[in-house]
Amino acid sequence: MGRIYRWLAIASLVIFTPLGLSTLAASPSITVQTKVMNISHRGASGHAPEHTFPSYEIGNLMNGDYIEVDLQMTKDGELIALHDETMDRTTGKKGYAKDFTLEEIKRLDAGSWFNEAFPEKANPAYKGLQVPTLREILDRFGPDSNFFIETKSPDVYPGMEEKLLSTLKEYELEGNIIIQSFSVESLRKIHDLDQSIPLIQLLSYYAPASISDSEVHKIREYAIGVGLHFTAVNPAYIKKITDSGLLIVPYTVNEKEDMEMLIDWGVNGMFTNYPDRLNEVIRARVEKRKNP
Repeated sequence: MGRIYRWLAIASLVIFTPLGLSTLAASPSITVQTKVMNISHRGASGHAPEHTFPSYEIGNLMNGDYIEVDLQMTKDGELIALHDETMDRTTGKKGYAKDFTLEEIKRLDAGSWFNEAFPEKANPAYKGLQVPTLREILDRFGPDSNFFIETKSPDVYPGMEEKLLSTLKEYELEGNIIIQSFSVESLRKIHDLDQSIPLIQLLSYYAPASISDSEVHKIREYAIGVGLHFTAVNPAYIKKITDSGLLIVPYTVNEKEDMEMLIDWGVNGMFTNYPDRLNEVIRARVEKRKNP
């Protein structure tokens, strides 16, 4: 049994929230029992180098419910945890991940940049950290963790979805997984291949978010929810999404004041570089309800 926020396949989708019980009419048949989901964005990336084992471990220790993992693919077809298409920002090596073999990427230092960027949080142990593969992450954290996995730039990596689903089946972790993407095509492909896996459609807005009924209807055909930058959301948007039976999980929320606001507005969870802060907000609200 995974952690208490594991998705379980049954006949209907039911969400237990701090405000009560609601039923979602989404395409996968799953159940989740949850408070506001605390999703460690690239791990606890406010405390340690993103997409490294220390970041994931700290996220779990800080009561993150999910580890977020961004996927890119190497020249030799290995899925790796990396946010950017290029290696530059987090390893100092110029070039695209798709142009390097896994062996070449494993020689790179994925931790020292963090010590240089955040000297007040520097740790000698971060020097020389490697870019992890998806398999290494699943081997390390296995069925006792939950994962929010994003297919990044799937149009650059033919076969990424098949490779991902094959790996998840091998590890028997389908019940611990949510998959997200900005790519409608990638999510629809995954849905066609395996309708049991819950999907989140990531959205990008350059103005305050709004969404039409037809857009909501299309998303509901394959996904259980949406994710968008928290600065774009507003109470009316959140209500429309949740009233439609979809979840909403904004990103990337790092200040307690914003966390409080979004919970008041009715979000189902959020991505944060500081899962400890969100955990403190959630715990304080629980205590307040117990002792008004």
